[in-house]
Parts: sequence; C-alpha cells; structure tokens
Amino acid sequence: MDQFSLQGKVALITGASRGIGEAIAQTFAKAGAQVIVASRHLDNLEVVVQTIRGNGGEAFAIAAHMGDAGAVKLLVQQSIDLFGGIDVVVNNAGINPYWGSLLEAEESLWDKTLDVNLKGYFRLIREATPSMIERGGGKVINIASIAGLSPMPGVGLYGISKAAVIMLTKILAVELAPNNIQVNAIAPGFVKTRFSQAIWGDETVNQAVIDNTPAKRIADVDELMGLALYLATPASQYLTGQTIVIDGGLTLSTSNYGD
Repeated sequence: MDQFSLQGKVALITGASRGIGEAIAQTFAKAGAQVIVASRHLDNLEVVVQTIRGNGGEAFAIAAHMGDAGAVKLLVQQSIDLFGGIDVVVNNAGINPYWGSLLEAEESLWDKTLDVNLKGYFRLIREATPSMIERGGGKVINIASIAGLSPMPGVGLYGISKAAVIMLTKILAVELAPNNIQVNAIAPGFVKTRFSQAIWGDETVNQAVIDNTPAKRIADVDELMGLALYLATPASQYLTGQTIVIDGGLTLSTSNYGD
C-alpha cells in the first residue's frame, strides 16, 4: 500500500478551514504528509491544525487571500521555509458571491469570482511548481465542480469560473508533464458543506437535487477523500489532465435539478 502513502511529502491546501479543504488536510496528514493549511482567517485554521496534531500529524496554518498575488507568493515561500519544499498543491479556496441570471451580474462580481476561483489557482501553481521541479515532481489537485460541466440555474458565473479551472487543469497538465508533475481536477456534485448550504438548506431545492440524483442523496465530504488521496499519491502517477466527476450520478440524469 506504499503507493497510497504521503510519508515524507509536503502538502499545501487552500480553503482548508472547513469543508472539503479541511477534510483533505486531515486525510493527507493521516497518510503521512506534512500539511500546510491556508485560508483568509487564521482562527479557523488553528482549530484544524490542533485536530491534526492531536491525531499525531504535522501541520501549520498560514493566513492568505488567494485573490492577492503577493499573499500567494508569500504563502508558498513560508511553506518552503517551514518544510523545505512542496510536493502536493490542492487548490480548494473559492467564492460564489452571486446567485441569479448571468446577464444581471455586475462586472465587479465577474472580476471578484475569476480572481479567486481561477487566477488564485493559477497563482498558487505558478509559485509552487519551481519547488516541485527541484524535488523531482509533484501533484496538483484543482477542485472544480459539475457546475463547470453543465449549466445550472443561478450559478452561471461560478460555473464559468469552474469551467475555466477544468481547462487550466488540462493546459498545465501538458506543460508540466515533462517535469513529472501531474495536474488533475475533482468535480464534485452537491456535497454537504457550509459553502453549499444555500442548496441543501433550502428544502425545495435540496429535494429537487435529491430527486434528480440517481444515488438519491447528496454527498458527505468524506466520500471525496479516497479520490483526493489517490490523486496526491504515487498511485496516480500516470494520470494527468483529467477532471473526475464524483456526483452520485447527477450529471447522468436526464433532468436538470432546477426543473
């Protein structure tokens, strides 16, 4: 089972104060990685760090806003100073500041969404890859969404940013393959996190999602962790440029969840 081990590896995870990012940090630490968790607010990150350390893992928290290029650069440098380099990057930090018709979205919301959800991912990869190359290779995992694959009512702007992440994943996979860096994406369906509370917290919308999902439920965050671990470890050494959907079959449904 060594191919699923992260022993001796350093993993940097953004958006790690809760939800998918936190669960990935906990999973990677249990697999042996030294973990850096990042988000905008340090207080919540420290809780994650203490939990990891309480379970015998090694972790450190750094506050950083992925919409700030200088903050991203500093995040990577601090991570390298702490643990000597970076082997795995998980781009999970994201925002969805707008719900409604795409044509009614203010341009400022376009800028804000793309700056974090797309350019933030690019910035982190750009800053971290020199360290990966020095260490002989690495892994990049971008958290996308099924909203980047199929139009969904009310979240068009978010979906556009995630569609761009999927293409970013493909392009960088090609560019970084000669350096033994694999770049892949996870496209979750509906997962019960605080980020998606507008969906599962609304009884009508939540039921519509469940009705149109072949699995007849939304996911628990732990159900993504096997895939995340696979993409971070040597087990996925020959897989790159792929976006793997994990959605209980929702994208196979003939009905749109908004109908």
